[in-house]
Amino acid sequence: MFRRLLLEPHVALFTFVAFLTAASIYCAVTWRALRMGRAQTDRFARLPFATATPSARHDAPPSRNA
Repeated sequence: MFRRLLLEPHVALFTFVAFLTAASIYCAVTWRALRMGRAQTDRFARLPFATATPSARHDAPPSRNA
């Protein structure tokens, strides 16, 4: 089964570069989230609830807020 598996050195290099790319993106997003200010954190916490959205279900009764 593994006889046709490519084990060339350049294939390992591509895998390592792909891992470094994914890890650097993950670390950058984590770093920005940890360094975010309190005002921005509060704004993002309220983001989905900033406006009233209609129900996605078609069989649901209409809301009384509309």
